[in-house]
Amino acid sequence: MTETTKQDLNALIKKYDEFITNKLKPSLKSELDERDAIFNTISEYEKLKVQIETIEQNDLKDLKTMVDLGSQFYVQAHIPDTKYIYVNVGFGFHVQFTLKEAKEFIEKKEEHLQRLADKHTAEADKIRAHIKMALEAISEILMNQQ
Repeated sequence: MTETTKQDLNALIKKYDEFITNKLKPSLKSELDERDAIFNTISEYEKLKVQIETIEQNDLKDLKTMVDLGSQFYVQAHIPDTKYIYVNVGFGFHVQFTLKEAKEFIEKKEEHLQRLADKHTAEADKIRAHIKMALEAISEILMNQQ
């Protein structure tokens, strides 16, 4: 193998490596981070649904609870009427729902969020496949160099 060919192959290996490092790995991290954020949101909606079901099952007319004001700073709150609940529907908007309406909204929202998470998972799988293909190409180049 000539010196020029070796230099060309090394340049090609470097190009593949830079593509993996600078493009594919950050894209993979971004997709997984977005998916994890969606899973956290789904978890919050599931907790809310459990709390609503607890209110319904115990037929609570009023409620004392602890509210997180932020940074793990809690205060005690008294809810005099549990007939209605305000739910964050996105973009900073909160909507007043009955408990039944809130549960229906949460179920639809969870389905929507799960579809989004599935899309991010599929995209992450594609990126992983691209990474594997690029690594196999590097391996093939290295094997042909010997």
